[in-house]
Amino acid sequence: MRTKIFSHYFLLIFLSIVISFTSCKKDIVDDIDPTFKTVDKYDYQVVHEWNTVWLEIERHAAGYRPGPVSNSLGYVGLANYEASVSGMPEYASIAHLYPGLSIPKINNNQEYHWPTVVNAVNNFLFSRLFTEVDPGQYNKIKTLADKNEKQFLAESNQEVFLRSKNHGEVVASAIWEWMKTDPATFDKYKNVFEDYKWEDRFKKNGDWVATYPGPGLGMFPYWGKGRTMAISEDQKLCRPYSYYAPYSEDPKSGFYAQAVEVMAQNTPSLSYQTEWLGEFWSDDLLGLTFSPPSRWIAIADQVYVNENATLEQAIVANAKVGIALHDAGIACWNSKYFYNLERPQTYITRLIDPSWTPNLDNPLTGDEGITPSFPAYPSGHATFSASSAEALASVFGYSYGMTDNCHKNRPEFSGYSRTFSSFYEMAQENAWSRVPLGVHFRMDAEEGVRFGTEIGRAVNKLPWKK
Repeated sequence: MRTKIFSHYFLLIFLSIVISFTSCKKDIVDDIDPTFKTVDKYDYQVVHEWNTVWLEIERHAAGYRPGPVSNSLGYVGLANYEASVSGMPEYASIAHLYPGLSIPKINNNQEYHWPTVVNAVNNFLFSRLFTEVDPGQYNKIKTLADKNEKQFLAESNQEVFLRSKNHGEVVASAIWEWMKTDPATFDKYKNVFEDYKWEDRFKKNGDWVATYPGPGLGMFPYWGKGRTMAISEDQKLCRPYSYYAPYSEDPKSGFYAQAVEVMAQNTPSLSYQTEWLGEFWSDDLLGLTFSPPSRWIAIADQVYVNENATLEQAIVANAKVGIALHDAGIACWNSKYFYNLERPQTYITRLIDPSWTPNLDNPLTGDEGITPSFPAYPSGHATFSASSAEALASVFGYSYGMTDNCHKNRPEFSGYSRTFSSFYEMAQENAWSRVPLGVHFRMDAEEGVRFGTEIGRAVNKLPWKK
């Protein structure tokens, strides 16, 4: 009898403990307020506005194109993603992939206003990235930040607003300090030529020679030594141009045929359609348009509007495209200076027609027959475009069609829009546009597309999802 009483007694105690533990677990779960908005409950607008300011400032920022621009977009995209990822339940931080980077955490079970977080990140980083641009451009940063802060404070409350602003700033600060630890790329817009002398590497015909009009120097010669975010060190070099056409001066060779093809596209002059194509994708010239890497931020911006994207979609797309551009810039320039291949202008004027000139002109300065001041292979335009197309397609679809209005109604050149059935089609056209302009061989474009696609796929394979 006593045994039964004790058995019932201990059973009651056990049940009480179980009930109490279950109750405690329920209390812990209930501490997470289900009314807190996640990132996907906001729209794309704050990302769109900061992208627009980026495009306006970068257009006039001397020394930034293309290396520092692509580099900065990678860090800015990562900073916005890491600052917001706690409010994106399906996504995970990728900061652990990067030695030396430590991202401050949010305060658990407290509310954040995610547009405020994004606004704070971009205000912090833009203010440090563009310190030497014209004050009229630089002031656009503070104007947008102040406008958004006033709006976002009204949308939330002071406690949430300040918590959110502080979180954005401390994450941006962590990214900025980590950015400084890559000496190959940090602040290199201040000296784009460094101590490089192209003459020291000229050993034979086919090696790159600086062209004129231009500085007569090689831009960003050591950019390829930079740190990457998605690709490994052995992925920083594309395949040799001999895969397409071994160097030869024989008129019967494949290499010579590629030079003749360049001439055939623009001799005696470009057709209207071909000229439009070249101008549409050029984005070469400071003060005229934004740069080739930023073109893909402009394209993404249009997609956000077309799709009425969520803030989450815009943050993820900006991060993927930014990291793709970052790695594309480093890998492309590593390959350019490794293979050190001359431009069509040099080959053609030496071997075929001494009077021939490219079709890239600058309406702001009057310079004509311009060739970019770095080696040809592979094409930067092609590599940037293909990597970005792959990254953007992973968010909005591989068959996403759109009309690109980037340069609509521009008076300096044919300001018409162009319509495409996919981002990849845009990348291919961008790559090919450099051939009729006379600044690239076909193989430069084709390898750039292949190489860029490979880089974009590496970005998409990062562990973005939980």
